[in-house]
Amino acid sequence: MKFLECSALDRLNDFLGNLNLGERTIKGCLEAYSCKHAGSDKKLSISLETEILDYLGKSSDTDSSSPDQTFLTRTSRKTLVYLVLTLYHMYPDYDFSAVKAHQFFTEESRDSFKQIFDTYMHEASKEWAETVGGASLLDTLFKALDEVVKLVDCDIYGYVPDFEADPLLESGGTIWSFNFLFYNRKLKRIVSFRFSCFSNLIADGLLIDDIHNEYDEEIFADMDI
Repeated sequence: MKFLECSALDRLNDFLGNLNLGERTIKGCLEAYSCKHAGSDKKLSISLETEILDYLGKSSDTDSSSPDQTFLTRTSRKTLVYLVLTLYHMYPDYDFSAVKAHQFFTEESRDSFKQIFDTYMHEASKEWAETVGGASLLDTLFKALDEVVKLVDCDIYGYVPDFEADPLLESGGTIWSFNFLFYNRKLKRIVSFRFSCFSNLIADGLLIDDIHNEYDEEIFADMDI
């Protein structure tokens, strides 16, 4: 995977790099990658493919009537390998397993991504409107993504492990964290978008569970259930 310099993403990265909102800080990062192998990618992709095929073989030996549909086609396996390779570049200090990682990938529609963004990034969007103005933060994001990976041809994947078992969460008061990957198979290009919220009050001895519950109450206070 080759990192791509994209000026369309720079403005968003500058704004989301360390957005202090008082009691909380939001950190967001967009990175574009070519799916062309670079460095150790070829060796790693072969290792990931072998892991998947070994898993398929063991699954068929134990229960031949219900093979894992996720890995049946070469295209689906290739997509998973690209997604996991991207995770390796995003988080170089973590050793990902393709078989385990696929359990935490979800296919998202543009509307479902928008709903998550609107729910969790409403404070960031408000700050953008007040300090930057013009098009909304979400519209600016979609425009930048469209310029880099052509959204109409993208598959969107979310990577959201269980909160308590998430190896990607930073220590020191993470309230929530999301990872999305926008994959254009035709362009052979992926844009990763990770955004997290951190408490600035942990240093004062407040409990993370209390902060988490308080934040959930704020988000959903005005929503119809």
